[in-house]
Amino acid sequence: MATCPECDAEIEVDEFDVDKGDLISCPDCGSNLEVISITPVELEAVEEDDEDEDDDEDDDEDGDEEDELDDVDDVDDVDDDTAGEDYE
Repeated sequence: MATCPECDAEIEVDEFDVDKGDLISCPDCGSNLEVISITPVELEAVEEDDEDEDDDEDDDEDGDEEDELDDVDDVDDVDDDTAGEDYE
């Protein structure tokens, strides 16, 4: 038995079913929890990692996707320029 650090709910966790570092969810409040100790089982709240979402937004702002599309357009332009030439 372990206690959720966010809502103090009792969570049924068998020490033989989890390993240190495992992530579980509190069935009462839905918080993501990390197993920090096995004997006794202790849980710690995991901070939401918003950096991944911020990185995705930064990529759009940098225009990386547009640069990749421009590279594809450049290849198409080369093909168009040589389409009428004979290679003998």
